[in-house]
Amino acid sequence: MQNSFLDHIQAELAEIDAAGLYKHERLIASPQGARIDVSHSGKAQSGVINLCANNYLGLANHPKLIQAATSALSDHGYGLASVRFSCGTQTLHRKLEHRLAEYLHMDDAILFAACFDANGGLFEPLLGAEDAIISDALNHASIIDGIRLCKARRYRYRSNDMEDLSATLKQARDEGARHLMVATDGVFSMDGTLANLPAITALAEEFGAIVMVDDCHATGFMGPNGAGTPAHFGVSVDILTGTLGKALGGAMGGYVAGPQAVIDLLRQRARPYLFSNSLPPSIVAAGLAALDLVEDGDGLRAQLFQHAAYWRSGLAEIGRAS
Repeated sequence: MQNSFLDHIQAELAEIDAAGLYKHERLIASPQGARIDVSHSGKAQSGVINLCANNYLGLANHPKLIQAATSALSDHGYGLASVRFSCGTQTLHRKLEHRLAEYLHMDDAILFAACFDANGGLFEPLLGAEDAIISDALNHASIIDGIRLCKARRYRYRSNDMEDLSATLKQARDEGARHLMVATDGVFSMDGTLANLPAITALAEEFGAIVMVDDCHATGFMGPNGAGTPAHFGVSVDILTGTLGKALGGAMGGYVAGPQAVIDLLRQRARPYLFSNSLPPSIVAAGLAALDLVEDGDGLRAQLFQHAAYWRSGLAEIGRAS
């Protein structure tokens, strides 16, 4: 490799480090949980309080998920060594897709390796150069990258600013867009703000737009039965994307849920689906077990919100004391 190229890379790494943005991976020597064992600078620490994970309901090491995954290893094998449409779809995969669709009140769902892949594969098959995507300015990187892969015209509105969204929808329509899609996170991951879905869906109806919501940081604990931000607000959206990698067990796997025609076209055209191995049976089976737990998990959700209230009140008290 050219020395000049490596020198360029090293200089860029030095800039990242100098800016205080260099990322160091934490080495965990235990299962994921509220308290974990870590290794830092060669020193082991036990029982460290963990405030980093997206393990919202504490299912990442739940015995029922471990049991389901272990049984699937015995009954369905370790991996499929195939994409879905060749020989990579087991009955488990379709069972999980049907369960997700039922849980989210959608026609059908399609599994991906991660929600980054789901968002990356969503827009390009559905929208063309004649169409427009109107995206919240604080959307997750996976939505931004998915939109970049699409030929549709790109518009952006100030985060959760409904006046700006209305003006941007009008601009896109006046500029001749055939189909309009509003894309937003359900819960914005950096600050926990909820998208104003009642106002967004009302504007979408006014302008004849489709609403797509990434509900990764809501599925499992927001709304009745943990069905997410649309359920929380009591509204319907057109397309939901989400993950198994947070509240639903914390492993891998993402999905798109929506109208049957949308899911059918994604099976034919979504490149991350067509050219990636299918999820291993153990993860799929554990996902099914996680859905069973969260659908009847009012106690888990109550505990989560109690913990959040305790944490917030404690921080506020510390702030007042200082």
